[in-house]
Amino acid sequence: MNSKILMQISVLAAVALAPLAAVGQVNSEATPAPQQAAPYKYEVFVGAAYTSIKQVPVTYSGLIGEKVTVGRDWGKYFQLMGSLDYYSKGIGHSYLTNPGHPTIYTFLVGPQVHAEIYEKLSGQIFAELGMEHTGNESMTPNISFAGGFGGGLTYGLTRHFALQLTGDRVAASFSLPGNTPLLGYSTHRTWNARGTFGLVYRF
Repeated sequence: MNSKILMQISVLAAVALAPLAAVGQVNSEATPAPQQAAPYKYEVFVGAAYTSIKQVPVTYSGLIGEKVTVGRDWGKYFQLMGSLDYYSKGIGHSYLTNPGHPTIYTFLVGPQVHAEIYEKLSGQIFAELGMEHTGNESMTPNISFAGGFGGGLTYGLTRHFALQLTGDRVAASFSLPGNTPLLGYSTHRTWNARGTFGLVYRF
């Protein structure tokens, strides 16, 4: 008799607990995984810039200006970018009595490869190709094809904002100031070292 009662109690307990076990299994499988924020696709850099000015023999050692870059990410490591630079304030070689008023602007596009180095710090290398203009120096021609390579470091401040430091070397070919048809407007290739520092906005 006692064994019969115990058996009935066991059966009732199993029947009562079975739905709870089933609900527990369903809930554990249906619980959504935490969603990660969608990766950004675009970024804009705005900052201060410096360039040497090797195409002008007697002038400042370099020029200070501004740079704007727009980039589009393709996947985790690759980016296509376009940059516009303008330099007009001369620095260095203060002993010159007449350094002139040279200006430079460039427009360059190219690929970039970037990757995380440590936590919020990432690095990038890039190549670039486009054009460069030298102004106020009576050069003929004063516009040249240009190209170069460089790299940099980016430190994330928030999800959307970061600080970026870059450096590159850009080659272009210009005639000497005051060139004439008698000299055939011959050009000379020069390499300018450049550096930038500024703020990146990602979206």
